[in-house]
This record gives sequence, structure tokens and C-alpha cells, in this order.
Amino acid sequence: MGALHAGHLSLVTRSVRENDRTIASVFVNPTQFGPTEDFSRYPRPFARDRRMLIDAGVDALFAPPPAVMYPEGFETTVTVAGLTDTLCGAPSSRGPAHFAGVATVVAKLFGIVRPDRAYFGLKDFQQVRVIEQMTADLNLGVRVVRCPTVREGDGLAMSSRNAYLSVEDRALAPRLHVSLQQGVKLLLFKRNMSPKTVTGAVRNALASTKRIEIEYVELVHPISLQALKVARRPALLAAAVRIGKTRLIDNVLVT
Repeated sequence: MGALHAGHLSLVTRSVRENDRTIASVFVNPTQFGPTEDFSRYPRPFARDRRMLIDAGVDALFAPPPAVMYPEGFETTVTVAGLTDTLCGAPSSRGPAHFAGVATVVAKLFGIVRPDRAYFGLKDFQQVRVIEQMTADLNLGVRVVRCPTVREGDGLAMSSRNAYLSVEDRALAPRLHVSLQQGVKLLLFKRNMSPKTVTGAVRNALASTKRIEIEYVELVHPISLQALKVARRPALLAAAVRIGKTRLIDNVLVT
């Protein structure tokens, strides 16, 4: 969606290395924003993004206006059941409509561009799983390539929304990743625990400051994204928080 950073450019770099041609899309997708979310203020430094993509070796940039992607009379929505009713898709979070917006626009991008491979970062693990499932179920013939989360030196996952953080909030933001590591240690070194023990350790670490509002901390299976009944590997430990007015997500895949 633009406002590019080193995490995005790592996807471009890998694509340029592995393919004859690389196409990037920049599109702030209105259908994946809820009525109370930040669509109107989402950063759109298009000229900067364009220059960064050119410098990174992109062969073509697809940056359509919303009216091209959603013309008058557009009626189709792509939904992926099961994977979208948990984590960020839970009613208490962004809701499943968010992922319907994601799946629909990615299906359209795949149909327009017809790529052989598509590169996605694992910071939004749930989004990657939704796109993988949609691509397989609809026989779209695209190989979805997972790419690792790129982090700042202090561990904060790179995100366009990090620009919203005040100086004070930015100083607190690395606690999200640090807190997840508390749960990871339990998964690696303890046995016969309940998932609540793992998620509770993360919650306790996050609760050390009142400025961090916890939206969810969940331990789920990395394929189904459904809550685990026993804390065992493989597992995805994921969390979403709000620091000030900024929503941040992060996860760790423990194999």
C-alpha cells in the first residue's frame, strides 16, 4: 500500500534476484479499512515510493486509482472462510471484512498482472495464509513466496504505520517483540503447558506499561490459525496492540 520501507524493498530485491521481470503494485486499498480506521490519513508519498522502486530495479509499477480497481457496478467479494475469523479477523479486532478486502484486491491484482510468483512479508502472517489459501483454492497458478519480517535494530517490525508513533510511543514499541520472546522461551524450554501460560507471559510483559493497550495475544496453529489446545510446536505466537493511536502487530513462528 505504499509508504515503502526496507521491509518492502527486501521483497523487491528478492524478486529481482529470482525473476526476469519484477512488477510492483502501489494501491491504498479502501476495502480493507474499517469505518473507524485510518484510510484517510494513511501515508501516500507516491513520488518517493516510485523513486525507491526504480532504484531497487523494478521493471514496472502498477498504481491504479480506486475507480479502476472498483468501477461502478463492481459486485464481487472474495472471502476465505476459517482463516479470517481469528486474530485480526476476530469481531473484537478488525473483523473478517478486512481480509475480504485483502483477498479481493489481491485476486484482482493477480488477474491483471498474471505473475508467476508473488512475494509477501511474514509480519502479517495471517494475510499471507489467506492469500496462500485463496490462491490454491481458486487455482490461480501463482506461487506465493514467504519472506521474513524485517526489523529495526531494536526489534520493532518495520511497518508504514510506525510513522504515526510519537517519540515517546516509538520508544515503547519494541516491547511488543520483546514480550513475544517471553512466550517463545516457554515454548522452546517448557513442556506440558496450557496456551494460557504462554499468552499470559506475553500479556504480563506487555502490561508493564499502561500506555500499551492489548488487543489480542494468541497461540495458534500456523496452518489453520485456530487456537491451540496444548502449547506445543509448531505454533504461531501473534499479538496486536495499540500504543497511543497506532495499531501494531507482530508474530513469531516457533517450529
